[in-house]
Amino acid sequence: MMYCTSRAQGATNADRRKPLVSSQSPVARLLILTALLLAILLPPAWAQKSPTPPQPSSSGPTQDYLVYVVCEAADKVALLRFGPHGFHEEHETHIGLLPVDINGPHGIAVSPDKQFVYVSVGHGRPDGSAWKLKAGTEEVVKYTALGLFPATADISKDGEFLYVANANFHGDMVPSSISVVATGAMLEVKRITTCTMPHGSRLSPDGTRHYSACMMDDMLAEIDTQKFAVSRYFMLSVGKEMGIEGAPQSQMKMADLSCVPTWAQPSNDGSEIYVACNKSDDIVVVDTASWKMVKRFPAANGVYNLAMTKDGRLVATNKRDQSVSIFDPKSGKELARLPTKRKVVHGAVVSPDNRYAFISVEGIGSDPGTVEVIDLDTLKTVATLDVPTQAAGIDIWKTEPSKP
Repeated sequence: MMYCTSRAQGATNADRRKPLVSSQSPVARLLILTALLLAILLPPAWAQKSPTPPQPSSSGPTQDYLVYVVCEAADKVALLRFGPHGFHEEHETHIGLLPVDINGPHGIAVSPDKQFVYVSVGHGRPDGSAWKLKAGTEEVVKYTALGLFPATADISKDGEFLYVANANFHGDMVPSSISVVATGAMLEVKRITTCTMPHGSRLSPDGTRHYSACMMDDMLAEIDTQKFAVSRYFMLSVGKEMGIEGAPQSQMKMADLSCVPTWAQPSNDGSEIYVACNKSDDIVVVDTASWKMVKRFPAANGVYNLAMTKDGRLVATNKRDQSVSIFDPKSGKELARLPTKRKVVHGAVVSPDNRYAFISVEGIGSDPGTVEVIDLDTLKTVATLDVPTQAAGIDIWKTEPSKP
C-alpha cells in the first residue's frame, strides 16, 4: 500500500504511517481492492506477449478433380474423383474391338469443351484405332482405324483435330507416323511420316506446331499444323546435337543411339521444347526460335514423360527409378524427387488450378496400376489409388464443387 510522503517536515511518525486514503471510506476501499485485483490478474505491459500467428499449413482440396486414366493391360478407361472426401474410382469402362486379346488403350485426350474423351487403342486387326467417347458416361460415339500401335494423343485448342503418334512398338524398325484425325467425323485426314517409333504427341501453346520424340532415331520432330507436314527435326544424340530444316532423310543405327527420347514437352510460352532422353537419363532443352540446344541437364534413371505446371516447373516421370521429379527447367535444378508406390512410372498431368499433379504408374506383373496425387505447393504425395492393371495415359476431365 502506498503511503503519503509529502506531509510537512514536522509531522510525527504516527502521522507518516497513516494511509493516504482513509480506510474508513467504503469508496476508497473499493478502489484499492480493484487496483490490487487488476495488478494480480493482469501481467505488466513489458511481460505481455503478442498473439501467436497461425502456423502455415497446406490445406487439402476444396473442390473435386475428375481424372481419366486408361489401363493398358485391362482394356479399361477409369474415371477417378479426388477431393475433400478422398480419392476413389467413379466407374470404369471396357474399350476395344478384340473380344479375347488385349486391345491396349494407351493415350487419352479430353476435348477443350469437356464433352468428349478421345482414346488411342494400340492393338487391332491389324492396326490400332482412335475412339471418341462421351465424357462422363464413356458411351462410344465413333472410332477410326489408325496405324501400328497408336500411342500418345493430343488435341487442338479448338477441338477439331486429334494428333496420335503411331509408335509401332512391335513392328519393324522403319519410319512411322503421326495420324491427324478430324474429330467431328472421326476420320483420319492425314498420316504424316516422321521417324522410327514416334512417341509423345504434344502441340505448341499457339497450336501452330506439333512435337513428337523419335525413340529409335534420337530425334525431335516438328510438324507445321497448317501444312500437315514435317517442318524441322533436331538431332539429340549426345555430342551431336543439331537442328535441321525439313523432314528426316535417313535413319539411325540402333547401336548409335544415345538419347532414346520418349517425350517432347513445349514450355508454356512455346519458346523452348523439353525432351526426355530415356537412355542417357537427361533432359534436352531446345530453343524454338534458333532451333539450337540451350542445355541438357541430368534427370533420374529412365526419365520418361513430362508435363508443365502453370508456373513453369517441369514434372518428369522416371520409369526405371520408381519416382517423379519436379524441376526448375530454366536452371535445370531438381526441386524434389518423390518415390512412387509401384514401379514403371508412366504419365503426368497438372490440374487447371496448378494445385496438383496426377501421376499414372503401370506396376509390374500382377500388380494393379496406380494413380498418385502430388501437391504442387508442398511437393509431397498426398493420395494414392489402385486402378486396373498397367495405368498409362492420363488427363483431367474437369473440376466441380465437392460432392458429400
